Amino acid sequence: QVQLVESGGRLVQAGGSLTLSCTASNRTSTEFAMGWFRQAPGKERDFVAHINFGTGTPYYGDSVRDRFTISRDNSKNTVHLQMNSLKPEDSALYHCAAQEGWDKVRASAATSAYAYWGQGTQVTVSS
Repeated sequence: QVQLVESGGRLVQAGGSLTLSCTASNRTSTEFAMGWFRQAPGKERDFVAHINFGTGTPYYGDSVRDRFTISRDNSKNTVHLQMNSLKPEDSALYHCAAQEGWDKVRASAATSAYAYWGQGTQVTVSS
């Protein structure tokens, strides 16, 4: 079973930048994708970004499209989320998620499309 571990979350000032990382272990398929979601207290888990590890094709949520960049390192089974121009409303627990298998990998904003989840890393943006 794929296991995911996130890192990089911390307190940052508004307008600043931060990079989150997530490393997958126990990956067994070449068909693989990872995504990021975030959840603020009392709110639903929202889609942030997705990347297909085979093609490198990214897919973004509307609220982060021009500020965040997702990338992957296939050799390390790691995904990065570069976050620029951070706003207080970006504060949340950021979760990494993964899809594995030719019938599972697809660009999706739905939490149900991801079978594997990390515990999350906290990002707090101060105003």
